Amino acid sequence: QVQLVESGGGLVQAGGSLRLSCVAAGSIFGPNTMGWYRQAPGKQREVVATITTGGITNYAASVKGRFTISRDNGKKTVDLQMSSLKPEDTAVYYCNIQMMFLKSVFEYWGQGTQVTVSS
Repeated sequence: QVQLVESGGGLVQAGGSLRLSCVAAGSIFGPNTMGWYRQAPGKQREVVATITTGGITNYAASVKGRFTISRDNGKKTVDLQMSSLKPEDTAVYYCNIQMMFLKSVFEYWGQGTQVTVSS
């Protein structure tokens, strides 16, 4: 079992910055991908950015160039630095980890942290 705890959300004006952090508690094993997803009111949850154990990153087109994902494998953390924030970035942001073991995928989610960007 893995528990993910997010922090760093809040209210910020458009053009501002926020840093989200997520720490994992429990056993993390094998190749894994950690990431951030978000869900705005009335919309489906969508991927924001992911990063593999080896540091390969992937970003949604809407955040590329503005957001940076990073991780510390030793500390079991994943961060999301968000800059040039826009009102459309307003959402609940969720931390996620997907681990592969014996051809099975184990996936866990954090409880989410609210990010609100005012215009």
